[in-house]
Amino acid sequence: MSNHSPPPGRQERFVGLFEATYDDLARFAQRRVPAAQAEDIVAEAFLVAWRRTDDAPEQLADARAWLFGIARNVILNTRRGARRQHAVAVRLAEAPRSALHDDAELVAQQIDLSRAWSLLTDVHQEALALAVLDDLNAPQAAAVLGISPVAFRLRLSRARRALRSLLGHLPAPTPERHPS
Repeated sequence: MSNHSPPPGRQERFVGLFEATYDDLARFAQRRVPAAQAEDIVAEAFLVAWRRTDDAPEQLADARAWLFGIARNVILNTRRGARRQHAVAVRLAEAPRSALHDDAELVAQQIDLSRAWSLLTDVHQEALALAVLDDLNAPQAAAVLGISPVAFRLRLSRARRALRSLLGHLPAPTPERHPS
């Protein structure tokens, strides 16, 4: 008889976490890696989560952010292993085709947003994606990135300012001059 069976409740906790977060984690991965790699990233993230189930936060929202952090690390490790140390690139979700055909203004906005998005730094894209696309609050997003909530809020503020500037909603920031 093997002594490798999981402690009582551990398996149920993992299954509950898996069922509650799989779709979100899959979307998280799909926005960051090619579709062909996303499933592998999710599988690897859940493998790590299984091994570390006892470390998972009790609150579902916090556990979700914890899983995003695991997935992010899997992505970064995958890229390092392939000698592609690019920062995480985030893809914009596609607008529904019917909406694009019905509203020329929406098309123009999507084109402007897509162009502005592509001009943002990877750091700004990631901060905006965690807050907007992944719906994480500052402490959760900070946990994903391994930084403090204050540092994340600052990063997000700068990302929003950069996006507004690229969309023409703000004048371009001017360099600060300090008296010598």
